[in-house]
Amino acid sequence: MAGLTMKELAFIEDEIRAEEITAKTMNWCASQCKDLELKTVLEEIAEQHQLRIAELSQYFNRAGKLQ
Repeated sequence: MAGLTMKELAFIEDEIRAEEITAKTMNWCASQCKDLELKTVLEEIAEQHQLRIAELSQYFNRAGKLQ
């Protein structure tokens, strides 16, 4: 981790923000969906993005590099 530049860390922060936006969007789409099967798929996609956020955040919090 010590080899990452500030620019690289900024890119990673941007990725975390993009994952957050995608998860929120998928949850919103699921809440608007009347088709139960499609709603379930959208919720699963949102959950995958939320797990990525947690993994990235946990990794960098342990390393003391972000947030």
